[in-house]
Amino acid sequence: MGKSILHHAHDCLCTIGVFLILTFLYSCSTTAQELRPFHNTAPGGYHFWMYTPPASADSAHHSATASTRLDKHRKHHTHKELKPLVVFLHGASLCGRNLQMVRRYGTLDALDRGRKIDAYVLAPQNPGGAWKPDKLMHLCEWAFRNYDIDTTRVYVLGMSLGGYGTIDLAAAYPHRIAAAMALCGGGTSRTLGNLNHLPLWILHGTVDRAVPISASDKVVAAMQKAGPTDRLIYSRLKGYNHGQPARIFYMKEAYEWLFSHRLNDKGRPVNRSVTINTTNIPLAYRDLKRKGSLAGSTKGHTVTDTRESVLQNK
Repeated sequence: MGKSILHHAHDCLCTIGVFLILTFLYSCSTTAQELRPFHNTAPGGYHFWMYTPPASADSAHHSATASTRLDKHRKHHTHKELKPLVVFLHGASLCGRNLQMVRRYGTLDALDRGRKIDAYVLAPQNPGGAWKPDKLMHLCEWAFRNYDIDTTRVYVLGMSLGGYGTIDLAAAYPHRIAAAMALCGGGTSRTLGNLNHLPLWILHGTVDRAVPISASDKVVAAMQKAGPTDRLIYSRLKGYNHGQPARIFYMKEAYEWLFSHRLNDKGRPVNRSVTINTTNIPLAYRDLKRKGSLAGSTKGHTVTDTRESVLQNK
């Protein structure tokens, strides 16, 4: 009888010990970096993911279950380290109402594969149709209220439909976006001339059959008609199709270029010292792992290690 009680007590202690160890390991991973989904959080916005970089996880830790109360919570910690905000806009294939789809390719997938990006990342999901600049800015403003973001360093990049969204958001808010990078997209804004006010890099494949390069040509022509395009870099990627430029999301050079710009830079010059071309784009994945370990809230979902099929055309 006594031995039975001792064995039972030993088993309980072992179970508790394992639980405490697992809890500690999980807390270490989530404080290192966090990826959390938010639904119906920012009034007038989209559902979205929010990635918190390692050094900021403790100071901006928000529970997804308390997302409806986030607007009432202000930043209250004593030490603030302001970091940039990257807005990632996906293409049409990821539209819908399942946020897990947004992790299939792009900036979140790059993080999951080990790309170091020292910034907050806001990755909304478009349920369908064109990206709406005002709704995107609502999300940015929500992020400003709830995280320690350097509002002089807000960047947007996107591909295909997301490339259109990048152009339209930058054209709508050229004095709030520090720099933008649009891949194989175009633009529907009536104020494309506003793009001359910020550093902008447009990249488009010359043999893109899904979104012809003429869509980017029209954006550039509108900018040229409006005035000097000193802040524009336009890369026509010879021989590239619609999917191949997606590799740029995985390149450290893409984020180095974005982060080199601030709203308060005198004259807001564009950085032309970073190279992204058909020589180094094929090397985008060489220092990344195939399967990542980004800490995130995936309860009730299975996260698969897949890219959109177009990314397999290396």
